[in-house]
Amino acid sequence: MRRNKGFSMERKKARWGWVFVTPSLILFSAFSFYPIINAFYESFFNRNLLSLRPPSFVGWNNYTYLFRSREFWLSVQNTLIFTGGTFVPLVVFSLILAILIMSISRFQRFFQMAFYSPAVLSSVVAAMIWLLIFDPRGLANQGMNAFLGTTGVNYNWLSTTGMLRLSTIIVYFWKYIGYFTVMFVSGIGAIPHTLNEAALIDGANRWQLFWHVTFPLLKPTTILVSIMTMIQCLKTFSTQYMFTSAGAPTRPINVITLNIYNTAIKDYRIGRATAMSILLFIVMFTFTWLQLRVSRTEDVSYM
Repeated sequence: MRRNKGFSMERKKARWGWVFVTPSLILFSAFSFYPIINAFYESFFNRNLLSLRPPSFVGWNNYTYLFRSREFWLSVQNTLIFTGGTFVPLVVFSLILAILIMSISRFQRFFQMAFYSPAVLSSVVAAMIWLLIFDPRGLANQGMNAFLGTTGVNYNWLSTTGMLRLSTIIVYFWKYIGYFTVMFVSGIGAIPHTLNEAALIDGANRWQLFWHVTFPLLKPTTILVSIMTMIQCLKTFSTQYMFTSAGAPTRPINVITLNIYNTAIKDYRIGRATAMSILLFIVMFTFTWLQLRVSRTEDVSYM
């Protein structure tokens, strides 16, 4: 009887669980699953946004066109350059800042809030702020002139290829460094103090304590931050869009998301744009799947 009663209770809990979860599943399916399925369907058609003619079925032609398109591969190259230039500094410096914050005894909350505050801003607002900073008369040129001892030199933050790419990386780094720092602070705070105290009693110095105790126990947090940073970099759009709208050259920062926007909204080719969206989705889904697989194998124990 006890077994049957316990079994019935579990079934009741499961039913009520589905009752509470079902509304969220319906909304998530309507606003997430359906757009993905519809985008995959649209990628097999040649649809012009302004044409009244019904779309024509072209099969895999949109995908084969992308793989032969120099513009598409240029956007892939720009995305990889941006991701490579942003990913490593974000992960490394957010970890360093988290360690520095946790090493001080006072004002930890203040520094966390100070570093996290740019993450509260929308990407458009952040890009607008930095457009003013990168202006020829802005703080970026003034700071570089003061640092290098030059006078009135314009470093062309928004015109030359290298400086324009660096500018987008700086904006993204400034906006998200605090967000990932707070994640590392949470991961470091979850490590029991007894482990650190035991290592110090055994004669370990600060470097040995970090490298042999703290860093191994931070593996789940590091993996999570790495995957989130990678995905965030791959879907970057607002900064590049705002910079090009302000007059910056498009070619050096024409990332995949910006290419999708221009193909759909400016060229009116919905089929090709959705095909690019599906390819980007596959890449991002792959990274998410890797994160889930790796996080299962990288669980750590404090015992």
